[in-house]
Amino acid sequence: MKIFISDQAASWYKEEMNLNDGDYVRFFARYGGCSTVQQGFSLGISKEEPINVGISTEKFGITYYIEEKDVWYFDDSDFAAEFNAEANEPEYHFTQTQA
Repeated sequence: MKIFISDQAASWYKEEMNLNDGDYVRFFARYGGCSTVQQGFSLGISKEEPINVGISTEKFGITYYIEEKDVWYFDDSDFAAEFNAEANEPEYHFTQTQA
């Protein structure tokens, strides 16, 4: 499993979430909503320090991560945050990891 953050999405997060170099952005499973990966759950995003990182990546001085306890939500899929210029916000893609 890998996390990919596009340059444009990283710039959007930095501006919209008032991020500074050294900050952390967590992706996590939220109860409720809908997703293409886990029925009854949706993707949450927050600016917070990690406790037990399961997977992470760094872009423009910001660390994006998923806690070990939330890895199940991604169902062994690679996770990509790309920028949708038409909607002017990130959009998320889950791609099944190849064995």
